[in-house]
Amino acid sequence: MQTDRQGNALTGATREAAETYCQAIDAFNIYRGDPVALIDSAIAAAPRMVMAHIVKAWLYGLATEPAATAEARSAVETVRALPMDDRERSHVAALDKLLEGNWTAAALRLDYHSMRWPHDLVALQAGHLADFYRASARDLRDRIARALPKWSEEQPGYSILLGMHAFGLEETGDYGRAEAAGRDALARQPLDCWAHHAVAHVMEMQGRSEDGIGWMEAREPYWSGDDNFFQVHNWWHKALYHLDLGQGDAALALFDERIEGDKMIALDLVDASALLWRLHLGGHDVGNRWHDVASKWDMYADGRLYPFNDWHAAMAWLGAGRNRDVDDLVARYRERGNGTENARWAATAGLPLIEGFAAFWKGDYPTAVDRLHGARFIANSFGGSHAQRDVIDWTLTEAAIRGGLHDQAEAFANERLALKPHSPVNRRFLARAAKGRENNGIAA
Repeated sequence: MQTDRQGNALTGATREAAETYCQAIDAFNIYRGDPVALIDSAIAAAPRMVMAHIVKAWLYGLATEPAATAEARSAVETVRALPMDDRERSHVAALDKLLEGNWTAAALRLDYHSMRWPHDLVALQAGHLADFYRASARDLRDRIARALPKWSEEQPGYSILLGMHAFGLEETGDYGRAEAAGRDALARQPLDCWAHHAVAHVMEMQGRSEDGIGWMEAREPYWSGDDNFFQVHNWWHKALYHLDLGQGDAALALFDERIEGDKMIALDLVDASALLWRLHLGGHDVGNRWHDVASKWDMYADGRLYPFNDWHAAMAWLGAGRNRDVDDLVARYRERGNGTENARWAATAGLPLIEGFAAFWKGDYPTAVDRLHGARFIANSFGGSHAQRDVIDWTLTEAAIRGGLHDQAEAFANERLALKPHSPVNRRFLARAAKGRENNGIAA
């Protein structure tokens, strides 16, 4: 019986297929190269290799794209006809939940899976990504914390666990340990984009923008190559540091040179929309850039698969003047049932966020504040990281200032300063809020 690098059995594998499979997992682990092409090669070498089909399903199922989800379903159907062991059947059970649109059910199945098979690196990484997409900060941390004591430092893949744990520690606010774990992971595997981005998140959340730019530039050769799946997201992080320092021209240059491109996946488009929106909030003219991003969203934002993507598509559609598309998206959300977790996310978080951003774009600032103030407390139940969701609070604070809602504007600015007291953006928010009150002759 062939095994992976951690000693897990690979049903149906030949020696050649097992080696190619392990190369695919290595590429998946560090988000570098083409794991799908390698998995397809493994399948070609051993068509009945169960884990190759399962990994293909995870790669496509975690993409949050309609066409990719269809590919994932096809891979799962192929695997059902093959003989499987208990570990492989457990993967399929989790995939079934994911492809139903029930991310938390899938993640919980993977929780128990990893308790039984703690050296299954594919399950740990798939679960970690599911935790990211459903914004479960605690399980981002604890899924890996539960498994780490079962691993030795010499075991292949140990550094990958450290990088994932670093991100979980960051999302739970344990910034010192997060940075240490991320740096440790990179000392062992310098090409680990996830570990690099975990440290970038620490610096973002702590308002260490100068450090962040230095971190990105010093390690740029490790994360910026064309074969790097995560390079656009890391360029986005660098752009955020420039924005925080009031360097909008530098952020816009990064959009033009590094973020916007011909072959953008949904993850890249999330970053593109969010960066253009932040630039707009800061008073920067982004010109016709909205239109290209908006058109690229058409194949990904279907109002059914993943509300976090739909919300970012709505930002681009608003920027491009495609209000009817936003209205149609809102109508689809209101017509949906609540049978899946995705549908509940759409109703409880996606809908108020899209409505709030639409109200902001139209200059209806009181409605924007009303919708976004409540939505931000439930938004942590779906979608992305604290850094990504911060665009909600940016927009909320800006709406309160522009709408002359002086009490709310100062309160929201003070919230932000309590978390990042040295942030130039947050200091400007408070100064503008105070000036608005003063200009209207209202006592503090």
